[in-house]
Amino acid sequence: MSAEIIVRAMTPDDLDGVMAVEQESFPAPWSRSAFAEELEKNRLARYLVAIDGETIVGYAGTWLVINEAHVTNVAVHAGRRHEGIGRLLMETLMKLARDEGMESMTLEVRVSNEPAKALYQQLGFVSAGIRKNYYSETKEDALILWREKL
Repeated sequence: MSAEIIVRAMTPDDLDGVMAVEQESFPAPWSRSAFAEELEKNRLARYLVAIDGETIVGYAGTWLVINEAHVTNVAVHAGRRHEGIGRLLMETLMKLARDEGMESMTLEVRVSNEPAKALYQQLGFVSAGIRKNYYSETKEDALILWREKL
């Protein structure tokens, strides 16, 4: 990982870079307006960006609901994967959630996404079931993962 990677709160000014990562990462990407609404209107939402110099190389988001953090999305630029950026984003997201009083964290991941599943397992997440046909564009199942103690 580049020594210049910093992680900070996402702002509306980051949306061009976030959209570039989003569109290359997912078959059914979120819209720019969906991200803008999360940032501007969803008081439960917290989003982070990973930046190398002036370039957004990844982002992650979560919703803080009562005492649980629900990860909404994590993505790293295709050319920057396997550098530890996803881990840095997740560790920062987990700390943020812990600092805001969350006790546990959950997320869904594609059953076929072996690199992400390995990362989440290393971070202490365990399987809690399957959501059948969760990803509407591919009908792929999602593995539900939980980490009970942040």
